Amino acid sequence: MMTHYLYLMRHGQTLFNQLNKVQGACDSPLTELGIYQANAAKQYFERAKISFDRAYSSTQERACDTLELVTSLPYQRLKGLKEMNFGYYEAQPTFLQPKGPETYETFYVSYGGESAESVRVRMSQTLLNIMSQKNHKNVLAVSHNGACFSFLSQIWKESYGIQPIHLPNCGIIKLSFNGKEFEFLEIIDPTEIFEKE
Repeated sequence: MMTHYLYLMRHGQTLFNQLNKVQGACDSPLTELGIYQANAAKQYFERAKISFDRAYSSTQERACDTLELVTSLPYQRLKGLKEMNFGYYEAQPTFLQPKGPETYETFYVSYGGESAESVRVRMSQTLLNIMSQKNHKNVLAVSHNGACFSFLSQIWKESYGIQPIHLPNCGIIKLSFNGKEFEFLEIIDPTEIFEKE
């Protein structure tokens, strides 16, 4: 099988991102900066001459709105690409959250939220199901920071270096897929590219 590519992208900045509020299962609209970031991603793909066979989004509004700014391609909404559910911490100030990725493992379960393992499993299964389909050579999938981190932790190798915890808004994780497994290639920040020009 020839190598296929997945561009796994985080949504643009939202109101809750701007206000430093916890945003997992809950939602908030894109800000003007978030819209700018999505348009920068669109320009990046156009300049790089990357066109997509298929597009997928988390069912959450911030992800769908981002995808619709990046491409006019019809897309499918999938719950498997949703952000982690933070339970009672949803919409609370982010400073109340415990620090460090290890605290995400089971901490939020006690507060009606989701375990990191459940996010890893659903993200991995969803992306594997997507890329295993026919005619999926170049695929765009818009998701969320925590969900993307959880997925990356499943495939991360020491040779890649230290796994990044934070993905910039509209940051793009480029991955190859050989029919069985994913290989991390790079993280692209389209906003940073255009700011340097």
